[in-house]
Amino acid sequence: MSRDDRTEPARVALVTGAGARIGAAIAAGLHGRGCAVLLHYNSNRDGAETLAARLDALRPGSAAAVGADLSAPAEVDALAGRVRARFGRLDLLVNNASRFYPTPAGETHAWQWDDLIGSNLRGPWFLVQALLPALRAAGGSIVNIIDVHAERPLPGHAVYSISKAGLAMMTKALAVELGPAVRVNGVSPGAILWPEREPGPAEKQSILGRTVLGRLGDPADIASAVAYLALDAPFVTGQILAVDGGRSLNM
Repeated sequence: MSRDDRTEPARVALVTGAGARIGAAIAAGLHGRGCAVLLHYNSNRDGAETLAARLDALRPGSAAAVGADLSAPAEVDALAGRVRARFGRLDLLVNNASRFYPTPAGETHAWQWDDLIGSNLRGPWFLVQALLPALRAAGGSIVNIIDVHAERPLPGHAVYSISKAGLAMMTKALAVELGPAVRVNGVSPGAILWPEREPGPAEKQSILGRTVLGRLGDPADIASAVAYLALDAPFVTGQILAVDGGRSLNM
């Protein structure tokens, strides 16, 4: 067989929190670009497995769902092992999984601190660490999904904002530490989807009124940004791309 006849193996991507919403859009978008995808879930097993089955039907052997609680160190290590066992390589890690709920100052419990920091910051850090040999071997990349509130705190959600600010710094610090073998970037969404506990009409209008484009974004906007940083930007690292309709200009 000549060199030109060889088929390059598909790039393999692990997307955490891929059972629904933005994570599902990212996984589907990367699969559409030719990647094999592992869809991580914690509680949304049905969503992840349904999407994985749909993607795998399009290209057999190209998608699977894997479960783990990223706030539990043992499960992070087990997830890394399942990634290696399933595809034997890893080219892209997308740290999308995140927990979000209010923690007003003076009313925050220690378990809430541990839960938000554990899932939004500690989990991604130790998942990177567990998968680093595979990412280095592939010359791969990491994309962290951050938030506009990493820079401007969301009232009543201090611990969430702290966790995302830490993830932003983790993005920059790892870019320095892991280059040139591994690129590390971030995407910072603005108002893309309303939270599962939707705000009232007045709060929605206030948010959209501070968004330069005057509307919600779409999960596909985030998926496109992730694909750009992961697949189309070989000379970009340590950057955080705001995909927020201009909201960060008028926070």
